Amino acid sequence: MHCDRIWRNAQLASLLDEGLGLVAGGLVACRAGLIVYAGPERDAPVLTAAEDIDCQGRLVTPGLIDCHTHLVYAGNRAHEFEQRLQGVSYAEIARQGGGILSTVNATRAASEAQLLAESLPRLDALLAEGVTTVEIKSGYGLMLEHERKQLRTALALAQERRVNISTTFLGAHALPPEFAGRADDYITEICGNMLPALVKEGLVDAVDAFCEHIGFSLEQTKRVFTAANLQGLRVKLHAEQLSNMQGAAMAAAFRALSADHLEHVDESGIEAMAQAHTTAVLLPGAFYFLRETRLPPIDLLRRHQVPMAIATDCNPGTSPLTSILLAMNMAATLFRMTVDECLIGVTRAAAQALGLARRVGTLEAGKQCDLAIWNVERPAELVYGIGRNALHARVWKGE
Repeated sequence: MHCDRIWRNAQLASLLDEGLGLVAGGLVACRAGLIVYAGPERDAPVLTAAEDIDCQGRLVTPGLIDCHTHLVYAGNRAHEFEQRLQGVSYAEIARQGGGILSTVNATRAASEAQLLAESLPRLDALLAEGVTTVEIKSGYGLMLEHERKQLRTALALAQERRVNISTTFLGAHALPPEFAGRADDYITEICGNMLPALVKEGLVDAVDAFCEHIGFSLEQTKRVFTAANLQGLRVKLHAEQLSNMQGAAMAAAFRALSADHLEHVDESGIEAMAQAHTTAVLLPGAFYFLRETRLPPIDLLRRHQVPMAIATDCNPGTSPLTSILLAMNMAATLFRMTVDECLIGVTRAAAQALGLARRVGTLEAGKQCDLAIWNVERPAELVYGIGRNALHARVWKGE
């Protein structure tokens, strides 16, 4: 079989079994952007290629996946961070016009060109650490024209860089000032106007909501999810971050792709997620930045065999993090996740959280040839290092 490119003499982490699926003396062959063989070189069919690359024993993983980001926004909230360090409460900052609405104002004022320029460095930081797939949410526009602008910018990033972008409509992120005191009316605007228009324009892959006492109620979130399902879209949920709203169980009832954060989820919510095959997305950057003390129930998630993904939650207010490697280290250090769980969390489980498991997340024939090649001797080094980027090469669609 003739291929475009072969990588041989590699230690593969195929992610095909319950662990990392490590293969010594491994080979990956690619044709037309897809993997045609990944496994032991001794078992490979006869292969020729235009380019044959010796990995010299390096670790090769699937390209990493950041499955929860708010990467497209304008401005920053460093001044609010400084205020909090000086003892000013979040509530007081919000009363002064800060918080999420501060980012909404900056994002609304920015052009698409500005948003693209501000977002590219954040994306580049992720790509430099072997990320090949990124989910990007809207939610800082909160009006049709500005939500559209965010989603268009997210897709424009895929024209500027070699990366898979998955877009998520998060109109139900916060209540915009135009609808102050009228949350139900805003949900009607989302379901009846914003979502149909954005879907018609091909800008939406999935729909998210912030179900929380400072966000939207269970009933309001159900309305958004029902509208999403009527548009043929899968859903995901910011759930149980600050309190237990029973959002995880509700998300599972809609067969959500994921429920994210989950510090306050209870066992009944986890059982519902397990039955619905809903992935847990854990966000240690937000946990760290907000100085949270209640850990997500990792042991319960393990016991019920709920897949656990890890993501940066890159956003200006609660997780200004653009390092997937640091997110893994935080998950291990703060949440006590294992090395295997951390690597699965940014590959196979992250692909499941985006509904992309048939396309990315493992090294196997038929999948997109997205690879990260590492200057390490063992996988633990990727989770262990703080501020160390051991990436040797990043491969997207075989190139």
